[in-house]
Amino acid sequence: MKKFIFSLVLVLCLTANAQQNPFSKEVAGLVKQDSLNKPNDGMVLFVGSSSFRLWKDVKNDLDNDKILNRAFGGATLLDMIYFKDQILLNYHPSKIVIYCGENDAASSDKVDGKVVFKRFKKLFKIIRKQFLEVPLVYVSIKPCILRWSIKDKMIDANLRISNYLSTQKHTIFINIWDAMLENNEPKKDIFREDNLHMNSKGYAIWIEKMKEIVKI
Repeated sequence: MKKFIFSLVLVLCLTANAQQNPFSKEVAGLVKQDSLNKPNDGMVLFVGSSSFRLWKDVKNDLDNDKILNRAFGGATLLDMIYFKDQILLNYHPSKIVIYCGENDAASSDKVDGKVVFKRFKKLFKIIRKQFLEVPLVYVSIKPCILRWSIKDKMIDANLRISNYLSTQKHTIFINIWDAMLENNEPKKDIFREDNLHMNSKGYAIWIEKMKEIVKI
């Protein structure tokens, strides 16, 4: 009887953990992929949310076959912290490139630019504890049509993160916000039908901004 109760509790705990984060299954798939084909040391590690995850031609676009893309779902900075051991700390990268924070800003009215920055700072300190001198590149939160109503807190988050990184060693802040605007609004022809994710014209802007920076 005790054995049955213990097993039941274990199953319930595992189920609760799986439900605790909606991206558990996707991240487990990345872990399995790594176990089947261990990534080389010295890769340029791309982490973050769907703007990276959906960039299927990133290696060709940036002319860098050493890019390891481990972005997942609609990740927030909290999700990255939650899965830090699986998608960050188990690698030996030559450079870390992050796109994350947009989904944090969009997740709740209570999450303002200051909260996004605090989450980023926590993640940054986690990374720096293990990777003291590995260059870290942060791609600014992008403007988009769907989320234009929350532009002010995204601008604020970008400014806070940019200012902070300017005080840290081995860091680069890439401002893609301004390049994606036209007449002070998001360009209309650089997004997919959802007005959130980018099409090839959107990624072309990122390529121009990032190509030289992500080289090893």
